[in-house]
Amino acid sequence: MQPPIDPTEATPIAACSALLGEGPVWVARESSLYWVDIQAPTIWRMRWPEATCDSWQPPHRISALAPKESGGFIAATERGFAELDFDQQYFRLLHEPEPHLPGNRFNDGKTDRQGNFWAGSMDDAEAEECGSLYRFDRNLKCWLFDQSYRVPNGPAFSRDGQLLYHTDSAKRRIYRFVLEEGILPGERQEFLAFSEEDGSPDGMTVDAEDCLWVAFWDGWCVRRFAPDGTLLARIMLPVQRPTSCTFGGAELDHLFITSARIGLSEEALASQPHAGDLFVVRPGCGGLPDHLFAG
Repeated sequence: MQPPIDPTEATPIAACSALLGEGPVWVARESSLYWVDIQAPTIWRMRWPEATCDSWQPPHRISALAPKESGGFIAATERGFAELDFDQQYFRLLHEPEPHLPGNRFNDGKTDRQGNFWAGSMDDAEAEECGSLYRFDRNLKCWLFDQSYRVPNGPAFSRDGQLLYHTDSAKRRIYRFVLEEGILPGERQEFLAFSEEDGSPDGMTVDAEDCLWVAFWDGWCVRRFAPDGTLLARIMLPVQRPTSCTFGGAELDHLFITSARIGLSEEALASQPHAGDLFVVRPGCGGLPDHLFAG
């Protein structure tokens, strides 16, 4: 049986025309959604529910943001982990874990339930499997946990914080790790695998019912999966390359979805005028709050 589909639900809400929109994160203390255009590079902020936007061009490419308890953000960048403040236009590189891999950059990242920031690195050319998964903790120490990724994405954490979901988009795989007090005790487990027809799993988030929402690059949709991997729902989008999603709004009942236009032909872009824009949908369930970085 096909899952429920409602292509009219997803509404373009910010016409940012991002080359590579990514990393949406809801910041409750500001009633705002932040996301990035990795390739521009640009950091975007949308006040909600006014849906008014402003942006900042950082000195390095930013791929993911995590709001800090003390204000500002921790960020994954093309060089490593940094701290920044959007309003103060402040940026400082904190740690560069891969100086020996000048062709690598960081990609997606997210904070776990304990306030640690997880992010994956990748070959910027997307050719080599030289990416790794790192945890940046509250003491500003960096820990290497897994290797051999080509295009790492996610991550996302279960409601109780005991599971970490992580993808390799190039391999069309979603992996799952069991966490114990923020430590990976064993090997990654394959959770879900997809065909070329499905598209590639990209950024993810977990809802209040412990289900996993996944954006599918070249899949024109966001899909919802039960904790056992059962496909529960699918939201179609008018763009080919959805990239990530997160819940936001005062009740965490809006799902915000980023997208990309990079690599699309002129013909494809003509038929997808909202490629690269931000979308919003009310999927009928609520989300979990994005945790603050504890450092």
